Amino acid sequence: MNRKEQLSKLQNTENWDVIIIGGGSSGLGTAIDAANRGYNTILLEAVDFAKGTSSRSTKLVHGGVRYLAQGNVHLVREALKERGLLAKNAGHLVKNQSFVIPNYNWWSGYFYTIGLKIYDLLAGCLSLGSSKYISKKKTIEMLPNLQEKDLVNGVIYHDGQFDDSRLAINMAQTAVENGACVLNYTKVVHLLKDDNNQVTGVRVSDQETGNKYDIKGSAIINATGVFTNAIMKMNDDVYKKYIVPSQGIHLVFDKSFLPGDHALMIPKTKDGRVLFAVPWHNSVVVGTTDTLIKSHSLEPIALESEVQFVLETAGRFLAKRPTRADVLSVFAGLRPLAAPKEEGKSTKEVSRSHKILVSKTGLITITGGKWTTYRKIAQDIIDKAISIHKLPKKPCQTEHLAIHGNKPTTTTERENHLYIYGSDIPKIIELQNSEPELKEKLHPNHEFTMAEVAWAIRYEMARTVDDILARRVRLLFLDARAAIESSEKTAQLIAKELCYDEAWIEKEILDFKKIAKGFLLSEFQLI
Repeated sequence: MNRKEQLSKLQNTENWDVIIIGGGSSGLGTAIDAANRGYNTILLEAVDFAKGTSSRSTKLVHGGVRYLAQGNVHLVREALKERGLLAKNAGHLVKNQSFVIPNYNWWSGYFYTIGLKIYDLLAGCLSLGSSKYISKKKTIEMLPNLQEKDLVNGVIYHDGQFDDSRLAINMAQTAVENGACVLNYTKVVHLLKDDNNQVTGVRVSDQETGNKYDIKGSAIINATGVFTNAIMKMNDDVYKKYIVPSQGIHLVFDKSFLPGDHALMIPKTKDGRVLFAVPWHNSVVVGTTDTLIKSHSLEPIALESEVQFVLETAGRFLAKRPTRADVLSVFAGLRPLAAPKEEGKSTKEVSRSHKILVSKTGLITITGGKWTTYRKIAQDIIDKAISIHKLPKKPCQTEHLAIHGNKPTTTTERENHLYIYGSDIPKIIELQNSEPELKEKLHPNHEFTMAEVAWAIRYEMARTVDDILARRVRLLFLDARAAIESSEKTAQLIAKELCYDEAWIEKEILDFKKIAKGFLLSEFQLI
């Protein structure tokens, strides 16, 4: 996957069947679906793939236990099916993760066991494992750092765990392999319309060169997540709010806070929210919050109240209590929830189901949804495009379509940090062997190598230090200080590969450090 080649494809194509705005999970999934059906497809991302919401999730591929408690059986059944398909189609990135719910009163064990048995039944043949009631002793064995006082029993169940932005990169590669044109750093600045006020294309600006291009197409799809309202401003005569952003944060800690392979699930915190502590890349991710906010940003910052909530809640369930000083990284993400009809609804009342809107102009917009169901969302979008824009009718074929890199991965294989590259692992190793200088570690405290940096630049369209350290090797999300310390080395290799000068290197390091400060807890102003 090479940006120069993709840009050439844009420049040499007059008309497209499908134009997709947005390179997050929904946009990339739609590009795969459309291209796989044989439609001439282009995807345009203003910054980098999964730069926003799609790289900042809880790292779960799940049906949504709390949605079952709310009675949303349809959403849970749909998500469980998609969870099972994704585990097969991206086996290198999605794994079966066991979760333990500790219970501090006797009736909870029976209540959650019954509920999770229903969860298993809804998954059918795509179930990842059977839920079961476990004793107090077994609960402590599975969660060695668990607070034991008043503990009565536990329940174990299974869901999926994954690396979100790595999946997004592999999805972009899959779209290209199926014939799509996929571009990052290509911003839509205007919607083109005909005399009947129908959207016929987009005007884009190459964020690297400043060059502008008018791109014509039959079906124009807005999959911009929390930035949906900005695109709709270009589309509508009268402004209307289509999505409301909800913020969720996560704190990352050393593995010692959750030894072993099991995740912790707290089904009901003091304010009714769910909290997870999940093993991820030899660290532990703890979250999340759910806070409606008024504005959105590419780099959202965790509120002090959110940080305190996560620390306090985790501290009530972990014997070794995490403190601010233990936080290796903190990241905030925004969920693009479909705007409720009534103002002031809480985030728990706003539907997580996706909605497809068709404007009078013919623009198709996706709102809501979540990572787990991206494939079904994409199928629904393209089916809608066929019916609205009279594209030649072709069936969806993505249920069993392998994502780039797909490879069944064992627990032993996952001990090698290169497992995230799946079938590309031999190529990474070959790169290290052919260019010995690339065997050097990116940072002495982490396993990532300079070969992975070179791979990201050459084959994954990484253009900046942030692209690499945040979304290709995930160091910024795992250890913000280590990422800052690795920024100069990373910038120098990018400059060498892409022929940039010293001035670019200096500016790039400064730009990355500004971003990275938002991942350092010590940088927060108390609110």
